Amino acid sequence: MVFLVILANTGSGKQAWSQDHSMLIPSRDSISNPPAKEKGEGKFNAGDMIMEHVVDNHEWHVAEIGSLELTIPLPVILLYKGQLYCFSSNRFHNETHSYQGFRLGNEGSGKGKIVHMESGINNISEPKVYDFSITKTVLAIFISSFLLMLIFISVANAYKRNKNQAPKGLQSLVEPLIIFIRDDIAKSSIGEKHYEKFMPYLLTVFFFIFFNNLFGLIPFFPGGANVTGNITVTLVMAVFTFILTTMHGNKHYWVDIVNTPGVPWWLKFPIPLMPVVEIIGIITKPFVLMVRLFANITAGHIIVLGFVSLIFIFGAISTALGLGVSVVSVAFMLFMNLLELLVAFIQAYVFTLLSALYFGLALLEPQHH
Repeated sequence: MVFLVILANTGSGKQAWSQDHSMLIPSRDSISNPPAKEKGEGKFNAGDMIMEHVVDNHEWHVAEIGSLELTIPLPVILLYKGQLYCFSSNRFHNETHSYQGFRLGNEGSGKGKIVHMESGINNISEPKVYDFSITKTVLAIFISSFLLMLIFISVANAYKRNKNQAPKGLQSLVEPLIIFIRDDIAKSSIGEKHYEKFMPYLLTVFFFIFFNNLFGLIPFFPGGANVTGNITVTLVMAVFTFILTTMHGNKHYWVDIVNTPGVPWWLKFPIPLMPVVEIIGIITKPFVLMVRLFANITAGHIIVLGFVSLIFIFGAISTALGLGVSVVSVAFMLFMNLLELLVAFIQAYVFTLLSALYFGLALLEPQHH
């Protein structure tokens, strides 16, 4: 709805919406890469295929039938020189791969990003393009958030209707996980006194990561987006953990950082070595959260796509060789997908557990040190 309002108040967006109102369109070009003819041979490139599925994009690739690619164009929202530009990403599907002076970068640090055509002439004085587009990852977050709200609102309503009754349906699926997070993560890590105030955040983080991990394993729309393998998404969640830890840190938490107990005085004065180490530790904790989730999920997707690529690589050498390798590749893909189901839960559990441990350390009383 917000996007429709922006389009209604923006000339460029209004024009783009009125002229192209279909959501599923055939496209012979990928907006993030030049067409095969411009590349030369048009052979299968495993690296490009893997990166296309792992990184974010301004359109959602649905299927490829021969030379025909079915994609869902997504809204492009740009702020450039104080002016707002809104149009559909399929506007880049033309001979110049540009629209209203904007294009998708194909190389260097600007690859995959929307840049202005003039930036190639003068990179120093040219203003920056601020991109607020609804990308594939953003759309996947909207879809997963909507589904999560739908699930938990229905579960909450079921509890209201059926008080003092055994859970059934979605209740029986969700309740064990909620009790597990409450008893085995929140209470044990934060303590009986303070755990309740952190439960909403811990439950949100756990189910958001777990649901998107599972959703990313579905190979067709609306699944397949690498949400938790996007480092900006994991960064935001890690920052929220850092903010909550910093806000709720008690007096003893901060005193122990400046004057760490049990450490010789010569490590604190005249050179405050230990306080510096402790301050660095405050920053590295959320950094570890961010990198661990990003690296594990992205690595799993790359490995699965790597097995898929082997079929086409060996198939280009020999059809018989490709068929032979496909048996091994499919077997390993099934194994990796089963392993990814386990990793989906483990990574959600680890992120939630470490966040709870950080909260608990920030609230420890002096007698517990």
